[in-house]
Amino acid sequence: MDIAKEAAKAALDKKAEELKLLYVREVTTIADYFIICTGNTARQVRSIADEIDMNLGRRKVNPLHVEGLNEGRWVLMDYGDVVVHVFDPAAREYYDLEGLWSDAVEVAT
Repeated sequence: MDIAKEAAKAALDKKAEELKLLYVREVTTIADYFIICTGNTARQVRSIADEIDMNLGRRKVNPLHVEGLNEGRWVLMDYGDVVVHVFDPAAREYYDLEGLWSDAVEVAT
């Protein structure tokens, strides 16, 4: 939970919008937590992802895998128990992860 909260805080520090922290452990084996948030431009999406990476890196927590950083439409950062999704508005609406994981419990940030 600490890693998830730290990642959420870093995203909000970079003005991520509509941030959702979902507890998904009861509905999938992929991870314990998903963070879903929006950046309004490709530059902001990358900036949010960079801030999360920098903040967690200070705690010696590094992603197992990162995708989409160059494009800046949907950056996926896999930290094992925590998976971060940073979207631009169009990609977030299209993929609708909140709808896909509607059985998950939203956690206050």
